[in-house]
Amino acid sequence: MGAGEHLGDARYLRYDGSQDPLGGHVDVGEVLERLGNDLLHGFGGRQAVRDLLRRGLGDRRGLDELRRETRRRRETLERHSDVGGPFQHVRDELDAIEQLERDALAARGGDDARWQELDLDTLPTDLGGRFRALQERSWVSSEARSRFAALAEQLRQDVLDAYLRDLTGAMRSVTPEDVAALTRMLAELNELLAARERGEEPDVGPFLAAHGHLFPEGPTTLDEILEALARRAAAMSQVLASMTPEQRRELQDLAGAVFDDLDLQFQLSQLSDHLRAAAPELDWDRVREGVEGEGPASLGGLVDRMSTLSELEELEHALAGEHPGALLDDVDEEALRRHLGDDAVRDLRQLKRIEDELERAGVMRRRDGELELTPRGARVLGERALGALYARVERRPATRTAGADPEPTGQTRPWAFGDREPLAVQRTVTNAILRAAGEGRPAGRGRVRLQADDLEVVETEVRPRTATALLLDLSFSMPLQGHLAPAKRMALAFAALVEGRHRQDSLHLIGFSDYARRMRPADLAAAGFERVYGTNMQHAFLLARRVLADDPRPVKQVVMVTDGEPTAHLEGSEAVFNWPPVPETLEATLREAMRLARSGISLSIFLLEDAPGLVAFAERLASLTGGTVFGREASLSADDVAERVVGGYGDG
Repeated sequence: MGAGEHLGDARYLRYDGSQDPLGGHVDVGEVLERLGNDLLHGFGGRQAVRDLLRRGLGDRRGLDELRRETRRRRETLERHSDVGGPFQHVRDELDAIEQLERDALAARGGDDARWQELDLDTLPTDLGGRFRALQERSWVSSEARSRFAALAEQLRQDVLDAYLRDLTGAMRSVTPEDVAALTRMLAELNELLAARERGEEPDVGPFLAAHGHLFPEGPTTLDEILEALARRAAAMSQVLASMTPEQRRELQDLAGAVFDDLDLQFQLSQLSDHLRAAAPELDWDRVREGVEGEGPASLGGLVDRMSTLSELEELEHALAGEHPGALLDDVDEEALRRHLGDDAVRDLRQLKRIEDELERAGVMRRRDGELELTPRGARVLGERALGALYARVERRPATRTAGADPEPTGQTRPWAFGDREPLAVQRTVTNAILRAAGEGRPAGRGRVRLQADDLEVVETEVRPRTATALLLDLSFSMPLQGHLAPAKRMALAFAALVEGRHRQDSLHLIGFSDYARRMRPADLAAAGFERVYGTNMQHAFLLARRVLADDPRPVKQVVMVTDGEPTAHLEGSEAVFNWPPVPETLEATLREAMRLARSGISLSIFLLEDAPGLVAFAERLASLTGGTVFGREASLSADDVAERVVGGYGDG
């Protein structure tokens, strides 16, 4: 069976060095954990993924490293090239001309000037497209217009020199009349060469009488004309042969932009064909490998080096991804392979898979142009945070064995070393059978081979079920003090703990700033953070009391995490903010907290700052409600709070 033939649903291709034999596996959990800080800081999924792509994943290089390697190669080439050559001069001059135009637009008001600025921002990056777009521009700056006209004149000379340097050396300018005369000369020369190819010996006298002034060497025969032109054409052919198809198109596009004259382009193409036939001994199609040296040995070498520089610049720009709507698909894989090798292409393809894998795993989804965390993603992120927390405190979550005899909850969970709960036989055997079937090894003959991963135990409960309202301060001071992301991570870990290990309990997440509102775990990773002032504990307590009143679980508690005093309260349905806190705010907050206590709801307060006013208020709050304050002597970090709230949950 040959390469590329089909066998069932599989398709086999010959290995060409670009494929990843390991399949480029993406660990979604690891990716999500690496995104966690950016997501919880409110940067948004799209920006978080973009930052991860820049940093890289595991042993795979990120876009920043690929870009640095590209820049190093470009800078090395620039050090060994004549960067003062015509193409670099064109780039520099276009930059200067555009800046003059931008300065003129900046001095103008109105939408038209802003649209013209946007037009400059979206110019093509290749030389030909950029030049053609500026040719069609209605200039605001007279200086920019005159400099562009001068550049166009010089560039017409340079482009003609690239093809016909010896032919155009006597031309002081390249006016439309000059171009028309040059086109006529090329047409007549092509007729002479075509006649020779037919076996005729044409009379070159009339041709030289009309056009001899364009030939500085003063040729007197057709052979001398051919000698003056053939080597130049062969050198240009070598440059084109050394270029990629994209580079050739860019150079030809630049020539087309400078000379919007199809007849001239046709005559140049015809001349190249005739010269190739007339001087087959020249190395027309030599590919020049390597562009480094102390300077261009020929115009062909210079053009080749400049073309390589252009490609490296485009690659660097694509890897930076700084233009609107940038995608990884914008990076030219073939260009990347030519300059950085196959490993770089494999790294790029791994990065391209990340976003698709996140969506395929159901942990993130696209909505209104943004990537957002799904409930499943929030659960995965919380489980990773929970695992890291237990690793930090170096202990497993305690099972609820104090008090009454354990009672089954009706649920099972995976067995872990040290568990004493009864084995859930049916679930354990089912797991073993499904695993064997998934591995293509049916159990057969009633034999089931168990592995540790198959084991599940009966989940037990030893105390009354608990309803917890977690009140999370989301006011503007939280991100300013660096508390926001760790506090959100703690909340996700708490949610994962209750959902995964204590399903008979419930957790109600309430965020508060100027107002309080209920939240889902996935909401903690929403883009942006609240640039509002106000810490409205009163509204948070009120909402927690209402939520817990509707929860049937007999044990109810409120856990509040904050870094500031109450600075807002409700008057009717409106929040009133005051700094420093006024007595009305403090009294309204204390009254609502006392209603919690009278409802049989316990209160735990975790302080992330130890400001005297905050500590004094928290102590008064605890004394009136019988609550507990943590961090009154020294403020807690969010990690400390996580260890106390999450690590100690369920200890009895």
